[in-house]
Amino acid sequence: MPLTRADIEAGRRLFAGDWQFRAAAGSAASLPPMRGGIEIAFAGRSNVGKSSLINALTGRRALARTSRAPGRTQELIFFTGPSALTLVDMPGYGYAAAAKERIKAWTALIDEYLRGRANLARVYLLIDARHGLKDSDAGVLATLDQAAVNYQLVLTKSDEVKEADRVSLIAALMPAIAEHPAAFPQPLVTSARTGAGLPELRSAIALLLAERASSAGSRPLPRGPAPR
Repeated sequence: MPLTRADIEAGRRLFAGDWQFRAAAGSAASLPPMRGGIEIAFAGRSNVGKSSLINALTGRRALARTSRAPGRTQELIFFTGPSALTLVDMPGYGYAAAAKERIKAWTALIDEYLRGRANLARVYLLIDARHGLKDSDAGVLATLDQAAVNYQLVLTKSDEVKEADRVSLIAALMPAIAEHPAAFPQPLVTSARTGAGLPELRSAIALLLAERASSAGSRPLPRGPAPR
């Protein structure tokens, strides 16, 4: 359904506050305690733009560390703001030069997180719009299905792709998405550089938080700053 102005505003308010680094976990034993509300995790291949997207969503240039070196993020990174929402930057995958032992450790950490985090509401699986789904994505899709974690595909770097190519990519993705029971049926299209698609992504996350709060009988979302 089309987003309303109220939906867009709810998403803007949710991300308008002061976001900060909370914790980094390199093993299941070091995961921070779950707080009230929900967690939203961002997964994707190395250099797909996870950190850039998190920075763009929160309006913070250096909240999440970006790097030109693939595979630099080796931990689950947790960020919190003024609301009952936690953002999680997951380790990038698909970096062939990483040692097998390191890849095995990353995989174990991600599996443990996905299966044991009761307040994990959704994983946003980032796909580079220039390349589409890769073989390395297949294992992650299967892991998310097996963990019964709700997830949605998000195309990044859409500003670097012609509109006709974006349309073709989305058309090609739809049958693949339909094969995965835990996947949200429609992908989102974003650009951290231009801001395209960010209001829609913020609104989707705000709706998740509101739904969880309503089902748990929690207090509603904070009002946040006044509209600009």
